[in-house]
Amino acid sequence: MARLLGIGDNTVDLYLSSQTMYPGGNAVNVAALSARLGHPASYLGCVGTDAAGQLILAALGAEGVDLSHCRQVEGMTSWSGIDHRDGDRHFVGSDPGVQGAWTLTDEDLGFMAQHDLVHTSIYSELEAVLPRIRQAAPVLSFDFSSDWTPEQLGRMAPLLDVAFLSAGEGSLAEAQQQAAGAAALGARLVVVTRGAHGSLALLNGEFFHADIVPAAVVDTLGAGDAFIAAFLHCWFSTRNAAQALAAGANEAARNCATFGAFGHGTPIPEPVTHQP
Repeated sequence: MARLLGIGDNTVDLYLSSQTMYPGGNAVNVAALSARLGHPASYLGCVGTDAAGQLILAALGAEGVDLSHCRQVEGMTSWSGIDHRDGDRHFVGSDPGVQGAWTLTDEDLGFMAQHDLVHTSIYSELEAVLPRIRQAAPVLSFDFSSDWTPEQLGRMAPLLDVAFLSAGEGSLAEAQQQAAGAAALGARLVVVTRGAHGSLALLNGEFFHADIVPAAVVDTLGAGDAFIAAFLHCWFSTRNAAQALAAGANEAARNCATFGAFGHGTPIPEPVTHQP
């Protein structure tokens, strides 16, 4: 059973319509959702001492995520304001808070090496230390989402075992072109999610495809991270890209049926942020 470390970004997602906040952030979500799938998981990052930071730590602890190397410093935790329209999310403001107020140490790298999978994202702002992470991580996964630049992809793809990209609902040809570009730069396995059009993976020059799984959508936030968590663990155990895509699609659909990336909602205190 693979042990996963999520490293980097965290946030609280502020659902403005319901005045509820949920723990989130790609690295947080993948760690929590890995634990929920029954895998040992850890999170390494930095939260503030405010109510938002306490929520993230409490939620991760409740899910059984190892927080032994997580930092908590004086200040405001990262937040993202979210409006919902017909079950889909729209971001309406954010602040990174103290998310970047920590330094990767040799002890952290030793802890990292005790894991089978290490996952981070474009939002973690760890590019400067990614080569060190690469040396310590047995398998390194990275989510570029849709916010990457060609320059970033060129610098980071050669370091990655698994690269995730989002192509929205563009054409199949565009998604395949994205995957081929990342693979040409050095990413060993490339996965592209395509919204309602499903997903694809490129491995050793061969494309694999999967459709979405129908779901009663309540909230799409966290579905992509649920896909990543399930894909990584299935891929690690089977090395079968088609099975991993199917596992990701199933877990993404399941995640759409609940609010928040992995639940643990609580009323937004006043004030928790300088929210819009």
